[in-house]
Amino acid sequence: MSRMTPFTDRELRDAFGRFATGVTVVTTRAESGPLGITANSFASVSLDPPLVMWLPARASRRFAPFTTCKTFAIHVMGAGQAEISSGFVSEGDLFDDLDWTEADDGTPLISDCLARFHCTTHAVHDAGDHAIVLGRVLDAQHRTGDPLIFSGGQYGVFAER
Repeated sequence: MSRMTPFTDRELRDAFGRFATGVTVVTTRAESGPLGITANSFASVSLDPPLVMWLPARASRRFAPFTTCKTFAIHVMGAGQAEISSGFVSEGDLFDDLDWTEADDGTPLISDCLARFHCTTHAVHDAGDHAIVLGRVLDAQHRTGDPLIFSGGQYGVFAER
């Protein structure tokens, strides 16, 4: 499996795509109103203090609002929520047909997600063509259910053995 020849951007992207991830939609309150973006680059970081991270792409039109916001929420999508996730891949203002509320600070909170982390921005770090956004968790909620999974450019579900 080892080789000494350079790889193409497509080969690297395809190799990254072999790693199955969960799917999240991150939301914040922008000047134009509620804003969302789909992200699979989410991870827990620390229990004490409670920190999470996600990585928005610099090429996204929504990069600036998400790297300068004071608060945001990360919503872990459940198996039946691929349509919500798909919508936020290319559009950020798809709240009209969603069941959602606002936190006291104005952060949009999507209802009925598998898990949700309401955060304040703790730090933002450069990471090449992305940024690492660290959030300090203010509130965490979850429900039972199966996660939405993404791998190889496709949605799927977790199958227990």
